[in-house]
Amino acid sequence: MSHRIGIVGASGYGGVELLRLLDTHPAMHAEVVAAHSQAGEPVADLFPNLPGDRTFDRIEVAALADLDLVFLATPHGPALELGRALYDAGTPVVDLSAAFRLSVEGFATWYGEPHPHPDLAAGDPAAATDVAYGLTEHARERIAGARLVANPGCYPTATLLALTPLAPLIEPGSVIVDAKSGTSGAGRAASDRLHFAHVHADLVAYGAPAHRHTGEVERWLPGELGPVSFTPHLVPMARGLLATCYATLRPDVGADQVQQALHEAYDDEAFVHVLAPGIFPHTKALAGSNGCQLSAVVDERTGRVVATAAIDNLGKGAAGQALQNANLLLGLEETTGLSAIGVYP
Repeated sequence: MSHRIGIVGASGYGGVELLRLLDTHPAMHAEVVAAHSQAGEPVADLFPNLPGDRTFDRIEVAALADLDLVFLATPHGPALELGRALYDAGTPVVDLSAAFRLSVEGFATWYGEPHPHPDLAAGDPAAATDVAYGLTEHARERIAGARLVANPGCYPTATLLALTPLAPLIEPGSVIVDAKSGTSGAGRAASDRLHFAHVHADLVAYGAPAHRHTGEVERWLPGELGPVSFTPHLVPMARGLLATCYATLRPDVGADQVQQALHEAYDDEAFVHVLAPGIFPHTKALAGSNGCQLSAVVDERTGRVVATAAIDNLGKGAAGQALQNANLLLGLEETTGLSAIGVYP
Protein backbone atom coordinates (compact mmCIF):
# COMPACT_ATOMS: atom_id res chain seq x y z
CA MET A 1 0.00 0.00 0.00
CA SER A 2 1.22 3.48 -0.86
CA HIS A 3 0.38 6.20 1.67
CA ARG A 4 -1.10 9.39 0.23
CA ILE A 5 1.05 12.36 1.27
CA GLY A 6 0.74 16.12 1.08
CA ILE A 7 3.50 18.74 1.13
CA VAL A 8 2.54 22.34 1.91
CA GLY A 9 5.28 24.82 1.07
CA ALA A 10 6.59 22.55 -1.67
CA SER A 11 8.24 25.44 -3.52
CA GLY A 12 10.73 26.04 -0.71
CA TYR A 13 14.01 24.22 -0.28
CA GLY A 14 12.76 21.98 2.53
CA GLY A 15 9.56 21.20 0.66
CA VAL A 16 11.23 20.32 -2.61
CA GLU A 17 13.76 18.13 -0.80
CA LEU A 18 10.80 16.24 0.61
CA LEU A 19 9.38 15.91 -2.89
CA ARG A 20 12.71 14.55 -4.16
CA LEU A 21 12.81 11.97 -1.36
CA LEU A 22 9.19 10.93 -1.86
CA ASP A 23 9.74 10.40 -5.59
CA THR A 24 11.73 7.26 -4.75
CA HIS A 25 9.98 6.26 -1.51
CA PRO A 26 8.51 2.75 -1.86
CA ALA A 27 5.53 3.32 0.47
CA MET A 28 4.61 6.99 0.09
CA HIS A 29 3.25 9.02 -2.80
CA ALA A 30 3.16 12.83 -2.92
CA GLU A 31 -0.46 13.32 -3.96
CA VAL A 32 -0.69 17.03 -3.07
CA VAL A 33 2.25 19.36 -3.70
CA ALA A 34 0.95 22.70 -2.53
CA ALA A 35 2.47 26.16 -2.68
CA HIS A 36 0.92 29.57 -2.12
CA SER A 37 2.32 32.00 -4.68
CA GLN A 38 3.53 29.31 -7.12
CA ALA A 39 0.21 27.43 -7.39
CA GLY A 40 -0.34 26.37 -11.00
CA GLU A 41 3.31 26.79 -12.02
CA PRO A 42 5.35 23.80 -13.25
CA VAL A 43 7.57 22.30 -10.56
CA ALA A 44 10.38 21.84 -13.10
CA ASP A 45 10.50 25.58 -13.78
CA LEU A 46 11.84 26.12 -10.27
CA PHE A 47 13.58 22.81 -9.73
CA PRO A 48 15.11 21.29 -12.90
CA ASN A 49 16.22 18.21 -10.95
CA LEU A 50 12.54 17.17 -10.91
CA PRO A 51 11.56 17.03 -14.60
CA GLY A 52 8.02 16.36 -15.76
CA ASP A 53 4.76 18.21 -16.17
CA ARG A 54 3.69 18.36 -12.52
CA THR A 55 2.44 21.74 -11.27
CA PHE A 56 2.17 23.13 -7.76
CA ASP A 57 -1.27 22.72 -6.20
CA ARG A 58 -3.34 25.24 -4.30
CA ILE A 59 -3.50 24.98 -0.50
CA GLU A 60 -6.90 23.47 0.31
CA VAL A 61 -7.41 22.23 3.86
CA ALA A 62 -10.20 19.80 2.95
CA ALA A 63 -8.02 18.07 0.35
CA LEU A 64 -5.09 17.90 2.75
CA ALA A 65 -7.22 16.51 5.59
CA ASP A 66 -8.18 13.56 3.40
CA LEU A 67 -4.56 12.39 3.11
CA ASP A 68 -2.63 9.89 5.22
CA LEU A 69 -0.04 12.45 6.34
CA VAL A 70 0.87 16.06 5.61
CA PHE A 71 4.26 17.76 5.78
CA LEU A 72 4.17 21.48 6.55
CA ALA A 73 7.22 23.26 5.11
CA THR A 74 5.89 26.81 5.51
CA PRO A 75 6.90 29.67 7.82
CA HIS A 76 5.62 29.27 11.37
CA GLY A 77 2.66 31.62 10.89
CA PRO A 78 0.77 29.55 8.30
CA ALA A 79 1.91 26.34 10.02
CA LEU A 80 0.20 27.36 13.27
CA GLU A 81 -3.20 27.48 11.59
CA LEU A 82 -2.75 24.59 9.16
CA GLY A 83 -1.33 22.41 11.92
CA ARG A 84 -4.33 23.14 14.12
CA ALA A 85 -6.85 22.43 11.36
CA LEU A 86 -5.23 19.16 10.30
CA TYR A 87 -4.71 17.99 13.89
CA ASP A 88 -8.40 18.59 14.61
CA ALA A 89 -9.28 16.65 11.45
CA GLY A 90 -7.24 13.69 12.69
CA THR A 91 -4.62 13.95 9.93
CA PRO A 92 -1.04 13.18 11.02
CA VAL A 93 1.27 16.18 10.56
CA VAL A 94 5.04 16.64 10.51
CA ASP A 95 5.76 20.36 10.75
CA LEU A 96 9.17 21.64 9.62
CA SER A 97 8.64 25.16 11.00
CA ALA A 98 9.10 26.47 14.54
CA ALA A 99 5.35 26.65 15.16
CA PHE A 100 5.17 23.82 17.69
CA ARG A 101 8.75 23.22 18.91
CA LEU A 102 8.77 25.33 22.08
CA SER A 103 6.72 25.77 25.21
CA VAL A 104 4.03 28.44 25.33
CA GLU A 105 6.35 30.65 27.38
CA GLY A 106 9.31 29.93 25.13
CA PHE A 107 7.35 30.76 22.00
CA ALA A 108 6.30 34.11 23.46
CA THR A 109 9.90 34.86 24.48
CA TRP A 110 11.59 33.96 21.20
CA TYR A 111 8.86 34.84 18.69
CA GLY A 112 7.35 37.83 20.45
CA GLU A 113 3.74 36.67 20.28
CA PRO A 114 1.43 34.45 22.32
CA HIS A 115 1.09 30.89 21.11
CA PRO A 116 -2.45 30.53 19.71
CA HIS A 117 -2.65 26.78 20.37
CA PRO A 118 -1.07 25.94 23.75
CA ASP A 119 -2.12 22.30 23.62
CA LEU A 120 -0.01 21.80 20.48
CA ALA A 121 3.20 23.38 21.83
CA ALA A 122 5.43 20.29 22.05
CA GLY A 123 7.80 21.87 24.56
CA ASP A 124 5.07 22.64 27.08
CA PRO A 125 4.25 20.28 29.96
CA ALA A 126 0.56 20.83 29.24
CA ALA A 127 0.79 19.83 25.58
CA ALA A 128 -1.38 17.02 24.27
CA THR A 129 0.15 13.58 24.65
CA ASP A 130 0.00 13.00 20.89
CA VAL A 131 2.24 16.00 20.14
CA ALA A 132 5.99 15.29 19.95
CA TYR A 133 9.29 17.02 19.37
CA GLY A 134 10.88 15.06 16.54
CA LEU A 135 14.54 14.53 17.40
CA THR A 136 14.07 10.97 16.26
CA GLU A 137 16.99 9.19 17.93
CA HIS A 138 15.93 10.51 21.34
CA ALA A 139 12.12 10.51 21.06
CA ARG A 140 11.04 7.70 18.75
CA GLU A 141 8.50 6.14 21.13
CA ARG A 142 6.68 9.45 21.59
CA ILE A 143 6.88 10.14 17.85
CA ALA A 144 5.45 6.75 16.89
CA GLY A 145 2.29 7.50 18.86
CA ALA A 146 1.93 11.13 17.83
CA ARG A 147 -0.52 12.94 15.59
CA LEU A 148 1.60 16.10 15.28
CA VAL A 149 5.41 16.13 15.22
CA ALA A 150 7.41 19.33 15.53
CA ASN A 151 10.46 18.64 13.38
CA PRO A 152 13.60 20.18 14.96
CA GLY A 153 15.45 23.06 13.37
CA CYS A 154 18.69 22.40 11.52
CA TYR A 155 21.03 24.03 14.05
CA PRO A 156 19.31 22.41 17.05
CA THR A 157 19.40 18.99 15.36
CA ALA A 158 23.19 18.99 15.04
CA THR A 159 23.70 20.58 18.45
CA LEU A 160 21.35 18.25 20.32
CA LEU A 161 22.67 15.12 18.63
CA ALA A 162 26.16 16.11 19.75
CA LEU A 163 25.34 17.17 23.31
CA THR A 164 22.34 15.12 24.48
CA PRO A 165 24.36 11.99 25.34
CA LEU A 166 26.94 14.17 27.11
CA ALA A 167 24.44 16.17 29.20
CA PRO A 168 25.03 14.26 32.48
CA LEU A 169 28.77 14.94 32.13
CA ILE A 170 28.52 18.71 31.56
CA GLU A 171 28.50 21.65 33.97
CA PRO A 172 25.30 23.73 33.65
CA GLY A 173 25.70 27.15 32.08
CA SER A 174 28.93 26.29 30.28
CA VAL A 175 27.64 25.39 26.79
CA ILE A 176 28.83 27.45 23.81
CA VAL A 177 27.80 26.55 20.26
CA ASP A 178 29.59 27.86 17.18
CA ALA A 179 27.64 26.70 14.11
CA LYS A 180 27.90 27.27 10.36
CA SER A 181 25.35 26.61 7.63
CA GLY A 182 25.12 26.78 3.87
CA THR A 183 22.93 29.43 2.29
CA SER A 184 19.98 27.11 1.61
CA GLY A 185 19.30 27.31 5.35
CA ALA A 186 18.11 30.88 4.80
CA GLY A 187 15.39 29.75 2.38
CA ARG A 188 14.66 30.37 -1.30
CA ALA A 189 13.39 33.94 -1.04
CA ALA A 190 15.54 36.55 -2.78
CA SER A 191 17.76 38.45 -0.36
CA ASP A 192 20.53 40.94 -0.84
CA ARG A 193 22.68 39.22 1.79
CA LEU A 194 22.42 35.93 -0.14
CA HIS A 195 23.42 37.38 -3.50
CA PHE A 196 26.27 35.34 -5.00
CA ALA A 197 28.55 38.36 -5.23
CA HIS A 198 28.09 38.93 -1.49
CA VAL A 199 28.40 35.41 -0.08
CA HIS A 200 31.16 34.16 -2.37
CA ALA A 201 34.49 33.93 -0.50
CA ASP A 202 32.84 35.41 2.59
CA LEU A 203 32.09 34.17 6.11
CA VAL A 204 29.88 36.08 8.52
CA ALA A 205 28.22 35.58 11.90
CA TYR A 206 24.61 36.61 12.36
CA GLY A 207 21.79 36.52 14.87
CA ALA A 208 23.92 36.61 18.04
CA PRO A 209 23.23 36.68 20.93
CA ALA A 210 19.52 35.97 20.54
CA HIS A 211 19.03 33.76 17.50
CA ARG A 212 15.69 31.96 17.87
CA HIS A 213 17.25 28.51 17.75
CA THR A 214 18.91 29.30 21.08
CA GLY A 215 15.59 28.85 22.82
CA GLU A 216 15.01 25.52 21.10
CA VAL A 217 18.42 24.19 22.15
CA GLU A 218 17.89 25.33 25.74
CA ARG A 219 14.43 23.75 25.89
CA TRP A 220 15.45 20.32 24.60
CA LEU A 221 18.97 19.95 25.99
CA PRO A 222 18.54 17.54 28.93
CA GLY A 223 19.47 18.40 32.47
CA GLU A 224 18.66 22.13 32.47
CA LEU A 225 22.11 22.99 31.13
CA GLY A 226 21.22 26.52 29.98
CA PRO A 227 21.74 29.28 29.40
CA VAL A 228 23.43 28.46 26.09
CA SER A 229 25.56 30.85 24.04
CA PHE A 230 24.83 30.21 20.36
CA THR A 231 26.28 31.95 17.31
CA PRO A 232 25.36 30.88 13.77
CA HIS A 233 27.43 31.71 10.69
CA LEU A 234 26.68 31.81 6.98
CA VAL A 235 29.21 30.04 4.77
CA PRO A 236 29.45 30.23 0.95
CA MET A 237 28.11 26.79 0.07
CA ALA A 238 24.62 25.67 -0.90
CA ARG A 239 24.01 23.01 1.75
CA GLY A 240 25.63 21.52 4.80
CA LEU A 241 25.85 22.43 8.50
CA LEU A 242 28.57 22.05 11.12
CA ALA A 243 28.04 22.68 14.84
CA THR A 244 31.06 22.85 17.14
CA CYS A 245 29.94 22.70 20.77
CA TYR A 246 32.09 23.58 23.78
CA ALA A 247 31.23 22.74 27.39
CA THR A 248 32.99 22.39 30.73
CA LEU A 249 33.00 18.84 32.06
CA ARG A 250 31.99 18.00 35.60
CA PRO A 251 34.82 17.16 38.01
CA ASP A 252 36.44 13.77 37.49
CA VAL A 253 34.90 13.29 34.03
CA GLY A 254 37.44 12.22 31.43
CA ALA A 255 37.75 11.36 27.77
CA ASP A 256 36.82 7.69 28.24
CA GLN A 257 33.44 8.62 29.73
CA VAL A 258 32.76 11.04 26.88
CA GLN A 259 33.43 8.40 24.26
CA GLN A 260 31.43 5.79 26.13
CA ALA A 261 28.41 8.10 26.31
CA LEU A 262 28.45 8.79 22.57
CA HIS A 263 28.90 5.16 21.57
CA GLU A 264 26.18 3.93 23.93
CA ALA A 265 23.81 6.47 22.43
CA TYR A 266 24.55 5.93 18.75
CA ASP A 267 26.32 2.67 17.94
CA ASP A 268 23.00 1.03 17.03
CA GLU A 269 21.65 4.04 15.12
CA ALA A 270 21.34 3.96 11.34
CA PHE A 271 21.95 7.64 10.67
CA VAL A 272 24.39 8.83 13.37
CA HIS A 273 28.03 7.82 13.01
CA VAL A 274 30.47 8.48 15.86
CA LEU A 275 33.99 9.13 14.56
CA ALA A 276 37.16 8.35 16.47
CA PRO A 277 38.59 11.15 18.66
CA GLY A 278 40.63 13.51 16.51
CA ILE A 279 38.73 12.59 13.34
CA PHE A 280 36.37 15.47 12.61
CA PRO A 281 33.12 15.46 10.60
CA HIS A 282 32.88 16.75 7.03
CA THR A 283 29.74 18.45 5.74
CA LYS A 284 30.47 17.36 2.16
CA ALA A 285 30.47 13.69 3.17
CA LEU A 286 26.79 14.02 4.12
CA ALA A 287 25.41 16.02 1.18
CA GLY A 288 22.03 14.70 0.07
CA SER A 289 21.76 12.27 2.98
CA ASN A 290 19.99 11.90 6.31
CA GLY A 291 23.28 11.13 8.01
CA CYS A 292 25.08 12.80 10.89
CA GLN A 293 28.77 12.49 11.66
CA LEU A 294 29.94 13.53 15.10
CA SER A 295 33.05 13.35 17.22
CA ALA A 296 34.30 14.67 20.54
CA VAL A 297 37.68 15.45 22.04
CA VAL A 298 38.51 16.44 25.59
CA ASP A 299 40.88 19.30 26.33
CA GLU A 300 42.54 18.13 29.56
CA ARG A 301 44.18 21.52 29.99
CA THR A 302 40.90 23.43 30.21
CA GLY A 303 38.57 20.65 31.35
CA ARG A 304 36.31 21.19 28.35
CA VAL A 305 34.81 18.86 25.78
CA VAL A 306 34.64 19.89 22.12
CA ALA A 307 31.83 18.00 20.35
CA THR A 308 31.37 18.50 16.62
CA ALA A 309 28.43 17.37 14.48
CA ALA A 310 27.89 17.68 10.73
CA ILE A 311 24.64 17.20 8.82
CA ASP A 312 23.04 18.22 5.56
CA ASN A 313 20.83 21.11 6.69
CA LEU A 314 18.16 20.08 4.15
CA GLY A 315 18.55 16.38 5.00
CA LYS A 316 18.88 15.44 8.67
CA GLY A 317 18.32 19.13 9.43
CA ALA A 318 14.94 19.31 7.67
CA ALA A 319 13.36 17.00 5.06
CA GLY A 320 15.31 13.83 5.87
CA GLN A 321 14.49 13.90 9.56
CA ALA A 322 10.89 14.82 8.71
CA LEU A 323 10.63 11.71 6.52
CA GLN A 324 12.27 9.61 9.23
CA ASN A 325 9.56 10.82 11.62
CA ALA A 326 6.82 10.25 9.05
CA ASN A 327 7.96 6.66 8.63
CA LEU A 328 7.47 6.16 12.37
CA LEU A 329 4.07 7.85 12.35
CA LEU A 330 2.84 5.57 9.57
CA GLY A 331 4.23 2.38 11.09
CA LEU A 332 6.96 1.95 8.47
CA GLU A 333 10.57 0.97 8.97
CA GLU A 334 12.25 4.17 10.16
CA THR A 335 14.97 4.09 7.50
CA THR A 336 12.66 3.61 4.51
CA GLY A 337 13.54 5.91 1.61
CA LEU A 338 16.55 7.37 3.40
CA SER A 339 20.33 6.93 3.39
CA ALA A 340 23.14 7.94 5.71
CA ILE A 341 25.57 8.00 2.79
CA GLY A 342 26.19 11.35 1.15
CA VAL A 343 27.13 12.27 -2.41
CA TYR A 344 30.91 12.65 -2.56
CA PRO A 345 32.80 14.43 -3.93
